[in-house]
Amino acid sequence: MNQQLIDAQGRHFPYLRLSLTDVCNFSCTYCLPDGYQCSSPTPHLTVDEIKNLVTAFAELGTWKIRLTGGEPTVRKDFVEVLDVISSISGIRQIAMTTNGYKLKERIKTWVDHGLTNLNVSVDSLDPRLFHSLTGHNRLPQILEGIDYALTLPLKKIKLNAVLLKNINSHLFEQYTAMLKNKKISMRFIELMQTGDNLEYFNKYHVSSGALKSFLHQNGWTEKLREPGAGPAIEFVHPQYQGSFGIIAPYSKDFCNSCNRLRVSSTGDFHLCLFGEQGFSVRHLLEHKSQKEELKQTLCQILGKKRKQHFLHDGNTGGTPHLASVGG
Repeated sequence: MNQQLIDAQGRHFPYLRLSLTDVCNFSCTYCLPDGYQCSSPTPHLTVDEIKNLVTAFAELGTWKIRLTGGEPTVRKDFVEVLDVISSISGIRQIAMTTNGYKLKERIKTWVDHGLTNLNVSVDSLDPRLFHSLTGHNRLPQILEGIDYALTLPLKKIKLNAVLLKNINSHLFEQYTAMLKNKKISMRFIELMQTGDNLEYFNKYHVSSGALKSFLHQNGWTEKLREPGAGPAIEFVHPQYQGSFGIIAPYSKDFCNSCNRLRVSSTGDFHLCLFGEQGFSVRHLLEHKSQKEELKQTLCQILGKKRKQHFLHDGNTGGTPHLASVGG
C-alpha cells in the first residue's frame, strides 16, 4: 500500500498551504502594522525545490495546493511556480491567497498558467476603512479585479475578512448586498492571537457568534463541507448567488476536521499554524533522487502532530505573525 499522509488521530491531509515568501507589500493592522521587516536572510525556496516538494506531497495523496505569503505574487517567478505545480501529476487544484494589489492586470495570466481557485483579502468594503486597515488606498481597483476574475474559468472565488470588533463586526449588511448577484464566498475569520499582537487581540477580538446570529435570523442555512475544503463553515441562501463562510479557530472541536499542512517559504514543514516549531526539510529538496527519503521524513514528522492547538490557553506556539508561516 502506498504511503499516505495520515496522523495519529486518523486525519488525512489532501491540502498543502505553501508559502512562497514572507514579504508583503501591505501593512495590515492585524498582521504587519509596521510593514514588512526582514527577519531572516534565508533565501526562499527555488522553483526546482518547490517542484520536488510538491511532487512528494502529491505522491502522498495531496491534491490541493494553496500558494500563500506574505504576498505570493511579489515573487517575480510566480507564473513559473504556477507552471511547475500545474504540471505535477495528482495536483487537481491550485489556489492562492492574495491582497489583490495587481489582480485586474494579472489574474488572466495566472489562470492561463494553472490557477484554479482565488482568495482575496477584503477586510472592508468602505474605501476609507480599507485604507486605514491595510495602508493602501486601492479598494476600487481590487473590487474591479474581483469582478474581472468572475468572468474567468475559476472554480471558486473567495473573499477573506478578519473579523474585528467595532470595525467590521457590525457591517455584515454591506456584504450581503454584494453577494446577491455574485457567485463569491465571503469568509470572516476570527482574529487569532500571535506572538506579537496580544494588545491588539485583546482590543479587537470578537467571537463569530454575532455573524452566525445575523445569518440565522436572515434565512441563511449551513452547507455540507466539500471534499478537501478548508476550515470554513459555509452558509447559503436561496435568494443569493454568493455565500458566507466562518472560520472560528476558538470554537469547540475546530481541529477535528483539520486536513491541511504547511511549508514555509524557507522549507520548514509546519504541522499547525500555531505549532511550536517547523521542521526543516530543505536539505531533502535539492535533488529529485531524494524524493523517497523526503516522503518518509514527512510521514515521520506528521506523527508528531497534536490533536489540537492551544489558542484557548493563550499559547500561540512559534508564530510571531501570520505572514511568517502563510496564515
